[in-house]
Amino acid sequence: VQLQACGGGLVQAGGSLRLSCTASGRTSSRYIMGWFRQAPGKEHEFVAAIGWSADRVYYGDSLKGRFTISRDTAKNTVHLQMNSLKPEDTAGHYCAADSSSSFAAATIKIWGQGTQVTVSS
Repeated sequence: VQLQACGGGLVQAGGSLRLSCTASGRTSSRYIMGWFRQAPGKEHEFVAAIGWSADRVYYGDSLKGRFTISRDTAKNTVHLQMNSLKPEDTAGHYCAADSSSSFAAATIKIWGQGTQVTVSS
């Protein structure tokens, strides 16, 4: 499976961005898909994940309420709608896929390229 992410950019505080991640290749497998982010000098932080059939969604503790993850199963695409963005949301955002329900950064093997989100104050 290969992941292609897009949608990052520069936005003012309070603004919104929508990230998308499209899977190609062996997409018949049932993968959990989601996002991590990493700011310079920091560890990967879990952002959000969604089950294969979009029946379950998970969010990082500090992000629920501002971010919404959704999945278009027919297009093998996951979207991350980010609202009310803050300067502390500035980070490289990385799409990931995993067949394991643990969905931990340390064990995930399928990563997309990062897309930068920069929020100015």
